[in-house]
Amino acid sequence: MSETWGMLQVGGASLAWRRVTGATPTVVWLGGFHSDMTGSKAQALSDWAADRGQGYVRFDYFGHGESGGAFADGTISRWREDVLAVLDQLIDGPVVLVGSSMGGWLACLASLARPGRVEGLVLIAPAADFTEKLLKPGLPPQALAALARDGAWTRPSLYEVGGYTISAGLLEDGVRWSILPGPIAINVPIRILQGGADPDVPWRHALDLANAFSAKDVVFTLIRDGDHRLSRPADIARTIAAVEEVSGYTY
Repeated sequence: MSETWGMLQVGGASLAWRRVTGATPTVVWLGGFHSDMTGSKAQALSDWAADRGQGYVRFDYFGHGESGGAFADGTISRWREDVLAVLDQLIDGPVVLVGSSMGGWLACLASLARPGRVEGLVLIAPAADFTEKLLKPGLPPQALAALARDGAWTRPSLYEVGGYTISAGLLEDGVRWSILPGPIAINVPIRILQGGADPDVPWRHALDLANAFSAKDVVFTLIRDGDHRLSRPADIARTIAAVEEVSGYTY
């Protein structure tokens, strides 16, 4: 089954999406901060969905990938709005959200906002509250000075030449969406995959998130040598297995 694609208008900007039409629950990919929907995990899930006739949607947030808007103008509020627009306007019926890094945080926020729609969560190195708890504490003095003076700072990145912009607005907005230390009133099956060698999201941070959920069916998997991306073939296989598990699939 082939993918279709299009653009969705959200808050004055065009949101790029791709969709495999198939059975429910529809699996929805929520990517990470400054990533896009063409990554290896998102593509592997698309291939998996097409092979099984399973509904699947992936998209780029405002300021990411093929979507409109400037990345520096993005906030957690705006990206949460993007997720909810996709759920409300592109998808009918139940969904399973697969969130990577920042996408794990957004998956939780979407679950809280649409509790009747979300049937399961798969969270990969989930960066809940990352603006306040992971990003801000590690900012060097020159970053704090630039944020106070200019409202923005360019952060060096292992993943992109030239780095990317962190705005004061992003940090200020992120506080309003804090979900830790919980409790988090989400009561669906949840699977968390976390790398023990992740330099961006410490495994203890992800474990704190696991312990904050109200749900009883929560499984935390620590991959001791795993990095932040968890994009190796074995890691991707674990992700797909987790999606199948929370969706109640039996093959």
